[in-house]
Amino acid sequence: MSYILGLDVGGSAIKYALMDKEANFIEKGTIPTPLDTKEHFIEAIVSIYNKYEDKLEGLALSMPGNINSDTGHIDTPGALEFNYNTNIFDSIHEKIPNIKISVQNDGKCAALAELWMGNLKDVKNGAVLVLGSGIGGGLIANRELLTGSHFFAGELSYLIENPESVGFENVFAMHGGTGALCMRTAALKGLKAEDVDGKQVFEWIKQQDKDALEAFDHMTTHLAAQIFNIQCFIDPEVVCIGGGVSKQPLVVEKINEKLNKIYEKMPFPTPRVKVTTCKYNNDSNLIGALYNYIQHDKGE
Repeated sequence: MSYILGLDVGGSAIKYALMDKEANFIEKGTIPTPLDTKEHFIEAIVSIYNKYEDKLEGLALSMPGNINSDTGHIDTPGALEFNYNTNIFDSIHEKIPNIKISVQNDGKCAALAELWMGNLKDVKNGAVLVLGSGIGGGLIANRELLTGSHFFAGELSYLIENPESVGFENVFAMHGGTGALCMRTAALKGLKAEDVDGKQVFEWIKQQDKDALEAFDHMTTHLAAQIFNIQCFIDPEVVCIGGGVSKQPLVVEKINEKLNKIYEKMPFPTPRVKVTTCKYNNDSNLIGALYNYIQHDKGE
């Protein structure tokens, strides 16, 4: 039996899994992500491939950045700066000729995992927001991932919050992401941003700390507003919230509370979206990368 090797490339680690096409995990592992050169990065992928070479049909990659999932071209690479304006298919094929490869943006992989087997499985239109240092995710319309003309659809981090000031400080990621929550809490407390993480912020929230509560209120207000804006574009039935912070029940609870206030203030009847958590978190990118592989393999 041949398997697919899933590779979830992050800024600090490459998670990998040997999987069958029903997303059963045969074996899993993690190695550090080389951040110095593209050559070392490709060598890391090859080293994982070599462990399973005789069992593999293909590679299914999840990676950060704005990526053309049809051609493998990477326009913007996220943390992997050496991948700027490169083609990941070509780079891997130089070392592993003829292997089938698929690639998709990591946030979109999370959305595909929910579409295939998660909390969007029975949904026609939906959205996934993955809260982290930025806001990843994807938009689902008519059971298909929206990619757009330049594979930029679903790049939610870049939604503009204030049209009077359109610098990076006023994009959605700087207001609705977990990183923004930590930075805002740190600023209110007069601390260094690097000294505050999400776990600490939620400890403070449990203690009713006013600075953490203020930052959390800001975050969920902006999340609710942009979820409403997403409603106006694709009219989703369900919006799934992912990322480590989504394990805190208070996050979805507060977003729903803020959304209800928006609905109540609208002068016309507005459909109400269901906001819930993602079914998958740690393995979502691997599962979504596999689904992306299967879909592209069908299209060949």
